[in-house]
Amino acid sequence: MSSEISIADKQMARQNGIVQPLLTDLYQITMAYAYWKSGKVNDVAVFDLFFRTNPFQGEFTIFAGLEECMKFLENFHYSNSDIKYLKQTLPENIEPEFYLYLKELTCKDIIVSAIEEGSVVFPRVPLLRVEGPLIVAQLLETTLLTLVNFASLMATNAARYRMVAGKNVSLLEFGLRRAQGPDGGLSASKYAYIGGFDGTSNVLAGKMFNIPVKGTHAHSFVTSFSTLDDIHRVTLTHAQTREPCNLLESAMEWRSRVSTVIDVSTEESSDGELAALISYAIAFPTGFLALVDTYDVKRYNFQGLTSRHRQRITNGHSGYNSNCGTNGTIVQIAPTIHSTYGSSTVERTLRSGLLNFCAVALALNDCGYRAVGIRIDSGDLAYLSVLARETFEKVGETFNVPWFAKLTIVASNDINEETILSLNEQGHKIDCFGIGTHLVTCQRQPALGCVYKLVEINGQPRIKLSQDVGKVTIPGHKEAYRLFGADGHALIDLLQRSSEPAPVVGQKVLCRHPFQESKRAYVIPSYVEHLYKICWKDGRVCTAPKPLSKVRERVQSSLRTLRQDIKRNLNPTPYKVAVSDDLYNFIHDLWLQNAPIGELS
Repeated sequence: MSSEISIADKQMARQNGIVQPLLTDLYQITMAYAYWKSGKVNDVAVFDLFFRTNPFQGEFTIFAGLEECMKFLENFHYSNSDIKYLKQTLPENIEPEFYLYLKELTCKDIIVSAIEEGSVVFPRVPLLRVEGPLIVAQLLETTLLTLVNFASLMATNAARYRMVAGKNVSLLEFGLRRAQGPDGGLSASKYAYIGGFDGTSNVLAGKMFNIPVKGTHAHSFVTSFSTLDDIHRVTLTHAQTREPCNLLESAMEWRSRVSTVIDVSTEESSDGELAALISYAIAFPTGFLALVDTYDVKRYNFQGLTSRHRQRITNGHSGYNSNCGTNGTIVQIAPTIHSTYGSSTVERTLRSGLLNFCAVALALNDCGYRAVGIRIDSGDLAYLSVLARETFEKVGETFNVPWFAKLTIVASNDINEETILSLNEQGHKIDCFGIGTHLVTCQRQPALGCVYKLVEINGQPRIKLSQDVGKVTIPGHKEAYRLFGADGHALIDLLQRSSEPAPVVGQKVLCRHPFQESKRAYVIPSYVEHLYKICWKDGRVCTAPKPLSKVRERVQSSLRTLRQDIKRNLNPTPYKVAVSDDLYNFIHDLWLQNAPIGELS
């Protein structure tokens, strides 16, 4: 039975059943028929898959999705049900022989060359070069684009988060519930990990892609407990002695002791929250990481207020439903904020959550376990993280529990790049960010815009002309090289005709802007990297795909080859992509040959 499960798991991880030849645009199939009808069955084409602009107002992109492209090629075949559906969908005049032709199609005559997955890539440099029978290569277009577009966008977004967070902060992907459907959620988890995230909340992604799975609990778990009477089990076996420990009694004792240290009355804390944290700690004594912002406390400084104003506040007229506690404090459920009411200062803190957490964590310590930390899901994350860290340090020092000062602080709550940059400036004390919506939906830019263009047919170059120079294609069968300087940083990406000799280390190379005649420079490379490797030929994968962990490492090593000014968040320096002098002349000669000559009258 276990071997059957293992085989099934491997098959699931290897092939997404949605990705099949019919996952395409209708016009690919109608073009295929028109090609077939026109006698182009034996025509051989070269297509380039590339993008024109880097996403997120940045100057780099991470290439991802290659492994899924190879799986698609391996399984490219029209099934009987596919052919039956096409017969029902296409016009009646389609000749029956065309369906027989489709039924026999495979990718055995296709050759795909690609940049290594996880590499930093730039506009105009083809990520994939697809060569082979025109009809087959055409039929691959839409599916290859959908496999590369989101994967590369997502990996790039994740890499940008990793850069602004820094290498010492953990990043967790929490976006499944906000993703564009189940497949979008799975893809987001996979490519967030490639881009530099450390784990995911997505359990299926963890199973399929061997990504570390992380998670805590929701506010609903806390609010499901009302009083201490809701605790159904209070004992926990000691980690070393195996003797039973009464966690409730210990936590209650610690709550009283800690309250005097952090200046929080036990009356300000929620017994229901304490019951929830005790129950969770008993369930997960070695992984106790608690959400602490379910119940907040407003503390008002009434100095200078009239009795009428005091009465309005304590009666809940400040805009929230509230329950008045002792000493003028008001306990309530609401987001953590700082605000003012008249001349009264309002401080919203995690007083209940921090007190109850510290009490349960110290009770766990008495039972031989170490708590992991807390999660904050609302409010002023910089302020609250500093408050939490100072609390942990004070408690740890007071009760001689040194590790308490190092408890993990996780922050979530609609975090984006700008949020992290702002938190960095404010000196936050957050150890881990849980990021969902902005990451998985790529809200800042929802699409990368990869295109798939014909650049050669039967050995003859093809060019697409446009009044928008940015949409003019670079024709012909090409090779791409990355030239490095003596300091190890990448200087420029160079496109050449495949018939040209490769650049040589130490020898001067003329690099030209593909469309601006005056932009040119000589480059003497200290190292030359040929970017393309044949990854599909003769009906099989030529280079075995690397594990996700290796692709993830490739992303970071590739990013390190870029200068910091290219990677910075604000006004990054554009990275240069050039063509050889031979290719420049070839482009412009072909342009003149194909451009229509206008007539004035």
